[in-house]
Amino acid sequence: MKVRCPDCKAIAELADDFSYVKCTECEFDMTYGEYVKYIAYKDARYRDILSDYKK
Repeated sequence: MKVRCPDCKAIAELADDFSYVKCTECEFDMTYGEYVKYIAYKDARYRDILSDYKK
């Protein structure tokens, strides 16, 4: 599956089993859980998602 890289905005790869997110453009590499937290803290538009995710 394709997702947007939060660092370089290129297309990153999300594993089919949601185990990782990797970007070949900037070498971004995180687990999906870390990715969700990272984008939530980096972009205010996603902070509500993180609060829902913690409940």
